[in-house]
Amino acid sequence: MNASAPATVLISPEPFDPDEEMRVFRRRYGNAGAIASFLGQVRGEAEGGAVTSLRLDHYPGFAERMIEDFAGRAKARWPLIGLRIVHRVGALHPGDPIVLVAAAAAHRRAAFEAVDFLMDYLKTEAPFWKQETTSAGARWIEPRAGDYADRGRWREPTDEKREQ
Repeated sequence: MNASAPATVLISPEPFDPDEEMRVFRRRYGNAGAIASFLGQVRGEAEGGAVTSLRLDHYPGFAERMIEDFAGRAKARWPLIGLRIVHRVGALHPGDPIVLVAAAAAHRRAAFEAVDFLMDYLKTEAPFWKQETTSAGARWIEPRAGDYADRGRWREPTDEKREQ
């Protein structure tokens, strides 16, 4: 575990510029051997037709603490040098960035896996309420079975103890 690896979490109703976020991240962790990132955007099409908007709500303070906990788990699993998680809330439209996760490490595998791990937990465990509006109407979005299966790849020793 690299306890000195800062995990920066930002949840905001304000738009963010993923390119600028990554420029700042690369400047801060430019000596890392690897930087991996994931950018999630509002899709333009869904089951109900063309997406007109997506609304994300959260419980301020609680959501940040949970995501900081996920970040702490990532730092405990991989030797990360840096971590940045940015998540939007509020009203968004097709093409708007929703989430950015970036990890810096000495080697690529740690950076890739930390980003993948964090996205799997954000999709299934982060306390966000998502309502998608399409040409067919509005619907609440819940994690899919595949999202939980993806998260299941990251079983932790404490998970097995809880199940016994």
